[in-house]
Amino acid sequence: MNWVITENNKRVNTFNIPTISIEEIKNDFGNFNMRLIGFFGKQEFDNVRLFIVLADDKVGKLYITSTLFEKDVKQYESFTSIYPQFHIFEREFYEEFGIEPLNHPWLKPLRKNQNVYPFFEMRGDEVHQVAVGPIHAGVIEPGHFRFMCHGEKVYDLEIMLGYQHRGVEKCFLNQQRFNNRLAESICGDSVISYNMAYSQLMETLTETKISKKAELIRRIALEMERIAIHIGDMGAIAGDIAYQMGASIFGVTRTLVINTMLEISGSRFGRGLIDVGGVNFDIDRKLSEKIINVLNEVATTVDRTTNVMLKSPTVISRLERTGAVSTETAKALGAVGMAARASGVDLDSRFDMNDSFYTSLDVVKPFKAYGDVHSRFKLRYKEIKQSMKIIKAFLKKLIDETGEIKVNAKYELQPNSFVISIVEGWRGEVVHTAITGANSELLRYKIKDPSFNNWYMLAMAVRNNGISDFPLCNKSFNLSYCGNDL
Repeated sequence: MNWVITENNKRVNTFNIPTISIEEIKNDFGNFNMRLIGFFGKQEFDNVRLFIVLADDKVGKLYITSTLFEKDVKQYESFTSIYPQFHIFEREFYEEFGIEPLNHPWLKPLRKNQNVYPFFEMRGDEVHQVAVGPIHAGVIEPGHFRFMCHGEKVYDLEIMLGYQHRGVEKCFLNQQRFNNRLAESICGDSVISYNMAYSQLMETLTETKISKKAELIRRIALEMERIAIHIGDMGAIAGDIAYQMGASIFGVTRTLVINTMLEISGSRFGRGLIDVGGVNFDIDRKLSEKIINVLNEVATTVDRTTNVMLKSPTVISRLERTGAVSTETAKALGAVGMAARASGVDLDSRFDMNDSFYTSLDVVKPFKAYGDVHSRFKLRYKEIKQSMKIIKAFLKKLIDETGEIKVNAKYELQPNSFVISIVEGWRGEVVHTAITGANSELLRYKIKDPSFNNWYMLAMAVRNNGISDFPLCNKSFNLSYCGNDL
């Protein structure tokens, strides 16, 4: 067997992971009809081992294999020319280990690129370039956007990030104890999803079993995070089309949600809520009733504001057919999360990865979308409604749970282990992978933010649109700079 088959949050013995050739991996990928979620290397003396992880979302299975590059092998035939979803994974692997994917169509620096970067250029008397960033107006992270335009029309957008590459993954390798505070600081608007992925991974490695009560509280917080950010993004989209009533109302309404998170954990963003072993704060009956009351109030406001907004001809004219990305393009690029679903790709790891807390619910997935700003706006609205229903169901289950909210987890990692933890954050799947050695030490800690997959979606969305539509397209994705620049 060329691949070991596992599931989310299941431990695999590293000695059971096969070592096969690049050609075999390429052939298998073409036959499997799966998608890529992991493609990263690990130094082994003078050699480099490349791990490949695929997801079979239809049955919630993960496939893992590896290939070994001996020290004198510095190249292989690229996957990207046949399978575009590999493009950014191969760029990252090349930048880290210097092993070149031959015939890669866009082999450029990914993070180590500030001194010299070979921007794509178009030639012609009426073609001009527009450079935006890396320093932006307002509170926004650094990133450079280079537009190739003919008049107001964008023919190409190239996005250069890497300005805040912080070496987060290496920080985990130095840990001698659990590091939840680092995990929840990786991406500031996804505190719960990142901390949850890290905690689940560590719990698998330490064989720590947490209570159903703690599991429910984590998922309630995860859905609260989704609701809060989606409402904020709807307000940002409204602001970018000068629909100030929507911007103001959504902004105030988001505050109600994050203030409720404050009452749960002492932090509006959920910092300190999750630790390895469970959660630090309970939700009693009184708080549960308050959460439901707030959600009902929020639902009424969001319903009314959304319905009024989407009945405005001027709003619809700005949202429909702006920044459209087709289903075919989204699949080819390996898009994930909300951006993928808004283009008609049915991916959601809450349901696809066999999480029994979610799959046991009677939840209807959101509508079929068409890949434009209107779809991304409306999908957020639908997911807010969905998350509210999920939270109420979890709160109802929470009443009957009597287990401890936190158990003592000792920092004793299982040796020779490979574990993947996937959590569906509000942007999409957050993937944490850990590999331990014979002495239980962490040898590799790999993180994939959903934005890693989706930045090129934004570049495709802007093509053939007016350059003045870029801020609107950008807000409709709301991708993470720091999640890319790990």
